[in-house]
Amino acid sequence: MARLKEVIIEFHPVGAYVKVSAIDPETLTEVSIVGDPQAGEARLKRVAMQRLEYVLARKAGRR
Repeated sequence: MARLKEVIIEFHPVGAYVKVSAIDPETLTEVSIVGDPQAGEARLKRVAMQRLEYVLARKAGRR
């Protein structure tokens, strides 16, 4: 998987959950996940980043 140079991460609490968005400013690709806030910010961020890398790889035809 390619490592991204810059990613914008946003956390939005929604009731008992938190929505995490990861955005690649170079391609304007955005993905979102919904998770338990008790999982911790670092883990939620990691999952969102993994999803973004997966989506970018699919767009590039590598999956």
